[in-house]
Amino acid sequence: MLRQIISITGKPGLYKILSQGNRAIIVEDISTKRRLPVQARDRVVSLGDIAMYTDGEDLPLAKILDRAYKHYEGAKVDVKALMADGRIRDEFALIVPDFDRDRVYDNDLKKFFTWYNLLTEAGYKDFDSSESKTKETEETAAE
Repeated sequence: MLRQIISITGKPGLYKILSQGNRAIIVEDISTKRRLPVQARDRVVSLGDIAMYTDGEDLPLAKILDRAYKHYEGAKVDVKALMADGRIRDEFALIVPDFDRDRVYDNDLKKFFTWYNLLTEAGYKDFDSSESKTKETEETAAE
């Protein structure tokens, strides 16, 4: 599911990929439902390709979003209050206790909580795609 959601450098919000053409992709803002083309010169990142540094292996964004959704029960997180109080690291540690505090910056955490709010407000609930669950099931069966 997160492979179809992208972040575009220089543009606020998150976008869902609708279709691809020769020189552009057509995306839809998940909040406003406004459609726009994204040119080849624009830098985009799929949320499915993002992972967070931890003390062990990197943790995929989908798993962190699932943990956050369970922790907050789908409720919105007040990002501005967390940043103002300096509690953003402590709050994130409730979701991912072993995140690498040296390589994960406050701005990364702010972006994470902002993305979480955008996705939950748009109605997304299950972030860990069925594709990765299917692969895990196949790998377990093969062993």
